[in-house]
Amino acid sequence: MPRTSATRLPHDAKAGPTKPEIRAVTVSKLGLTSEDHFVEVGSCTGAVTIDAARRAGRVTALERKPDRLAVTEKNLAANAPIDADVDLVEAEAPAGLPNDADALFLGGSRNFEAVLDHAVETGVSRVVMNVSRLEVAGRAVEAFRDRDILDEVVQFQASHGYELAGATSFDSDNPVYVIAGGVGEARSDEAAGDTTAERGDA
Repeated sequence: MPRTSATRLPHDAKAGPTKPEIRAVTVSKLGLTSEDHFVEVGSCTGAVTIDAARRAGRVTALERKPDRLAVTEKNLAANAPIDADVDLVEAEAPAGLPNDADALFLGGSRNFEAVLDHAVETGVSRVVMNVSRLEVAGRAVEAFRDRDILDEVVQFQASHGYELAGATSFDSDNPVYVIAGGVGEARSDEAAGDTTAERGDA
């Protein structure tokens, strides 16, 4: 059973963590189980790394910046115990990517096309990419589609309440595009052949 305790991120990185609501959607789309090898590109604070490690049996997290990788390591330690076997790798993807991933998450857009090529070549069954910039989202959707790995695109936005003059108002987070797909038998025939699940504004 996955742990349900809140993810603690006492150590910061300039890029900031993926918001909890976005992480919940991301991890849901990845459909992780204790049998899975989860691979992350761009671990940064380790927020997704930690949430995934509570579900997957094995985790490989890549981060090209050593200072951010150190933050990932510190935040992992702050959330111990974690049962998964976690391997932190200082590398710029696609270098350093393993060939036996079951699920892959791209938290950034750097070299994403080469990462997707690797996912196709190695048969990664579940691939999720989060994008916050509209133009990059368009290119990413086309890259997924060109490789025949696109299942769906979801535009997601959360708003958080705060007190204003004795009542509740809301601050909205920046919209995020969650692009999901994958290779192989784990995809349903309907999803693999139908990209109309894309949201109209993606």
